[in-house]
Formats: sequence, structure tokens, C-alpha cells
Amino acid sequence: MKILFTGGGTGGHFYPIVAVAEEIKKQVVENKLVEAELYFMSPTPYNAGILYERGIRFIPVAAGKQRTYFSILNFFDLFKTGWGIVTALWKVFNLYPDVIFSKGGYTSFPVLVAARILRIPVVIHESDSVPGKVNQWSGKFAARIAVSFPDAAAYFPKDRVALTGNPVRTEIALRSTEGAREFFSLEPNIPVILVLGGSQGSKIINDSMTDALPELLKKYQVLHQSGKNNFVEAKETADVVLLNDDNKPRYHLVDYFNTVALRHAAGSADLVISRAGSTIFEIAAWGLPSIIIPIRESRNDHQAKNAYAYARAGACQVVEEMNLTSNILAAEVSRILDNVELRGKMAEAAKAFFRPRAAEAIALEILKIAAQHGG
Repeated sequence: MKILFTGGGTGGHFYPIVAVAEEIKKQVVENKLVEAELYFMSPTPYNAGILYERGIRFIPVAAGKQRTYFSILNFFDLFKTGWGIVTALWKVFNLYPDVIFSKGGYTSFPVLVAARILRIPVVIHESDSVPGKVNQWSGKFAARIAVSFPDAAAYFPKDRVALTGNPVRTEIALRSTEGAREFFSLEPNIPVILVLGGSQGSKIINDSMTDALPELLKKYQVLHQSGKNNFVEAKETADVVLLNDDNKPRYHLVDYFNTVALRHAAGSADLVISRAGSTIFEIAAWGLPSIIIPIRESRNDHQAKNAYAYARAGACQVVEEMNLTSNILAAEVSRILDNVELRGKMAEAAKAFFRPRAAEAIALEILKIAAQHGG
């Protein structure tokens, strides 16, 4: 049985794929199914180490990006897309998987065209409340469509779509609470704010957070992931802002949390400040209240729509970028952390929003289709 995954231009695409792959392996063992050979086709492996550890073979294929703004690169990427379709058709034909699982995005387009031509069944998953162009197109012929937000179901055929939630890796979904504060040398009785700016970090969140530090550190501790590209600037700014500040030891800046560090950070946190990508589902899995700051110019304004869909569940407070200042950020943090009842309600709403069996539901459907196609 061969299963091909595609997508993965961002962590929001890649890590749900990994979660589904892990669940497929688990189901194969538990149900004594034919061993599944897993493949990942994309321009880059995104994280080659994770693929290797999970026995997923990487197959490179070119893909051109079509930007929503004017760029001469759009012209050249048309040729890259064309070449990607040709090579994907050849590589997919040689592999001839029993089913293809796609997360969408421009990286998956050549593979999906090949699947359409070769009549290989496709299962897609949409993480956002408004589907991207590739998923809307592939949803017309996909055998099954899984969505994370109820709003997204309206864009697909009713008889083939299911609300599954977003797959989250088990190792991330489970917070490490034991020894979490000791891991970061945190004070035992001071509330902790965890700041996550997405897989690449966020300069606007970093700037607002560092400006707010003198006020925030009077009552709270901060674990701040700046993103690798923004770390030096964030550190230099924080050093200036906190010069001679007695509470400076309460601020802990890192460029990136690895899996172990992220689990401990989540285990020690009382509130999360984050973007509105797939991290929303990790926060929901942790059952933590949050302040969500959507990217202002995201594709189809999907981050804002994601954020407000999550807010309607009662799990978060949304602050738009245009309104984001250090004073507003500090005020919202205090409003939530200083109100025990509100914190509790938001935490319960987050837990209710999370669908812990998303990866399992998708994996079982993929295996079912693979068995039918392979048989």
C-alpha cells in the first residue's frame, strides 16, 4: 500500500501531514493492515529530519508560486509550474500510489494535476475557514474533503466533506506540566505569558511585546519565541527597554522552541499570544486562553476569519494588527489574566473547540480509500 502526501510550503501544512502519517502507521499496526509505504512530494522537505525519523521518503518536484500582488516572479513561476506538472506526472506515474493526501497550497498543485490525469484518488484537508484556490479546485474531484472550521464546509460538495478539526501531532498536543517552570527557570507563583509569532516569527508582535515588557513584567513572566530571523533585533530592543529593570529576569527570549521546549512552554503558560494559523489548534489542544493577532494581509484574509471563528467559540480575544499597540496588548493581557472566571471560561471553550481525533479520522479514511483502490 502506497500513500503519497503533498503540500508543506509552511509548518501549517507540513506538521498536520506528519500527524496524519503518524496515525496511519499506528492504525496499520493496531489493525494488522498491509504495511504502508509513505512518500512526501514537494519542492523542499521542509524538515528532512522529521521525515527520516518517521520513515517518509521525500520526492522533490518543482512548483511555481502565484502571488496575489504584482511581481515579475509570477511570470517565471508559470514555467516552473509547467515543469513541475511534467515531472510530477512522470514521478507519480512511476510511484502510482493508492491514494494522495493533500494539504493544498501552490506546492501541491503539480501533484494534484498528475493525480487528476492518472485518476488516483485524492483526499484533501483545509486548515483555514476560507479554502485556498488549490483546495477549492481539487475539492471538485477529491474523494473526501476534511475541514478544520465549520465555515469551510460551505465551499465543498456536502456529500464529500467532513468537519474533522486540524490534525495536531501527539507530542505537541500533550503539554509537559511536570517540571515545566523549572525547565525555563521561572518563578513558581507568577503567571506566564507565552508568545508565538508563527513558524517565521512576527516583527509587529515582537515590537509590541518588547515595548510592553516594562509594564507586563511587573505582574507576569514572558516566554517569547521571536523567530530565527528576528531574534537579534528582538534581543537588542529588549536589552534597551529593560535596561536597569529589576524584573528583567522574568523575560525569556528564544529564537525557536523545539518540540521538547514547546511542550514545557505550553505546560507553564497561563495565556498564549499568537498568530491565527494552525497554532490555534495547538492552543486549543492545550486548553489555554489566548490573544490572537491575525496577519493583516493574509491570503483571502483567512487569518482574520480563522481568528474570529475561534473567538466565536469563546476561546480567545482578537486584536487586529491596526489596533496593536503595547498599551492595548498589556491591557488585554491584564483583563484576561487578572480575571480567574474569564480565564476558566476561555480555557474550557478552547478544550471544547479542539477535536482530538482529527488525525485518526483522516487516517482511517485514507486507509479505506487506499484499500479500495489497491484492491
